[in-house]
Amino acid sequence: MPMFKMVEYNKAKPEIRAVYDDIMATRKTDWVNNFWKTLATQPGLLRRVWANAKEVMAPGKIDALTKEMIYVAVSITNGCDYCIHSHIAAAKSKGMTEEMFGELISVIGLANQTNSLADGFKIPVDDQFETAF
Repeated sequence: MPMFKMVEYNKAKPEIRAVYDDIMATRKTDWVNNFWKTLATQPGLLRRVWANAKEVMAPGKIDALTKEMIYVAVSITNGCDYCIHSHIAAAKSKGMTEEMFGELISVIGLANQTNSLADGFKIPVDDQFETAF
């Protein structure tokens, strides 16, 4: 059960509707998902988070599918059920196959395991890695 009453499109104030309209236009859809309708309880937060998401998730040097798969990986690691479902759907719409998802899950599992081992053992960072950038 949600902690806040979501703001439905037909009851949204003009400033919220403007963001909703941009979300739908950008995503080429005719509905606004529950995440945005919940953030709309705080219009400034809705506007800021949408602007940031729109900028960050736009194709750039990293393609849109890869960005969605990274988002899925972080969401799985953080245990955000809503984000897992939302971004798996987005990744599928951008071409992620079941085989790709299986490989992604394997990478997530490996990364979480090796991160925990490296952290638990307090393994010092190799000098060669310190100068990677």
